[in-house]
Amino acid sequence: MWRLSHWMLRAISGVFFWFAQRMAPAGKVATGIAIIAAALGVDTRQTMAFQIFAVTAAALVIALVAAKSMRPRFEIERNAPRLVTAGQEFSYRVWVRNAGAKTAQGLSFFEQIADPRPSLALFRASLRFPTYRGWWRLVMQAQPVLLEDATVPPLRPGERVMVEVRGHARRRGTFELTGATVAQAEPLGMVRALARLPVAGSMVVLPPRYALDPLAFAGARRYQQGGVTLANSVGDSEEFVGLREYRPGDPLQRIHWKSFARLGEPVVREFQDEFFERHALVLDTFAGAQQAEAFEEAVSVAASFACTLDTQESLLDLLFVGSEAYSFTAGRGQLQVGTLVEILAGVRASTDKSFSVLAQTLLAKRGALSGCMLILLDCDAPRMDLVRHLQASGVALRVLLIAAREPAQLPVGWTLLTPGRIQEGLAAL
Repeated sequence: MWRLSHWMLRAISGVFFWFAQRMAPAGKVATGIAIIAAALGVDTRQTMAFQIFAVTAAALVIALVAAKSMRPRFEIERNAPRLVTAGQEFSYRVWVRNAGAKTAQGLSFFEQIADPRPSLALFRASLRFPTYRGWWRLVMQAQPVLLEDATVPPLRPGERVMVEVRGHARRRGTFELTGATVAQAEPLGMVRALARLPVAGSMVVLPPRYALDPLAFAGARRYQQGGVTLANSVGDSEEFVGLREYRPGDPLQRIHWKSFARLGEPVVREFQDEFFERHALVLDTFAGAQQAEAFEEAVSVAASFACTLDTQESLLDLLFVGSEAYSFTAGRGQLQVGTLVEILAGVRASTDKSFSVLAQTLLAKRGALSGCMLILLDCDAPRMDLVRHLQASGVALRVLLIAAREPAQLPVGWTLLTPGRIQEGLAAL
């Protein structure tokens, strides 16, 4: 049943997609009139509606043949933004050039997107029963951005014009553009001939952020094993201090050979261990179906703190669990804060791992941490145990619980944030 339903819904949505792209507004009206006339004109002895059907159907057939014979040629240049924020309207410019030999009229521009129809596996996993409403919901979830068609004015041969494409960022994620299409209506204005252009692109829809006051942890500076360099390296590295004379036991790899050759005596490079602040921003990704709204709010809160915490003289580790445990570091020559926000745009809930994976990853880093911001979705025993272990380690800790309902007993020091009232809760921190 699932396989058959998936095939039928996929075919039906494919027909709707073809109809929406090929038919101009006049053609959609004519198709509707033809369908109604066909239904009313079944009995040709009692109504003359069949004549209306014959005329509109003949016009549509002629329009289809005319559109099929057209070969429009266009060139485009897209200036789409790479980053947009969920919940906001945006626009960008597209330059369209008529590369054909005739004046083109009845033009419109729209983007081609990756196929949003769900796979059979996702279809079965996401729905309890196969319905078109559920199918349509999955199709819309696969489209983080909705773009409007843009009307293009008439173009003479070789003429170039700028049009504005408007869009709405619905939710965070990556939006793939597989190409662009310039549609030209045939003389009857009912069916459009399509000029598809393979101009690929993509947009990253960032999670919405909340306004926060600057936040400072009270944690002390910690020793960082290997230090932090401005470039990626393999092995330990420390901060360079200067040169000094060789002492027995100094490793040979620290000899400064240029100074050795100039002075005739061994000279070594001297380093010192690095001590600075390192904070962890931990996102709880273990969300059930009932926690979908809370999880999205948790991602937005994490993005807000990633933009607020100072990374000029400290490090910020973003930790979460997806298909595996991930850790990304920003500050002091590492990743930029904006990169962490882009990473959060693609975070998904973890369904095949346990919370212990996140707890073990965080506890393995606790010796180097000065402070930790925990963004949790529940108040169960594993999460409370993690908080107790971090407190026992002397790590400056802030715990935010994002839940629709307050637990029976909120632990001391935890802050409850309710979806829909996140800004008010963050203002009280």
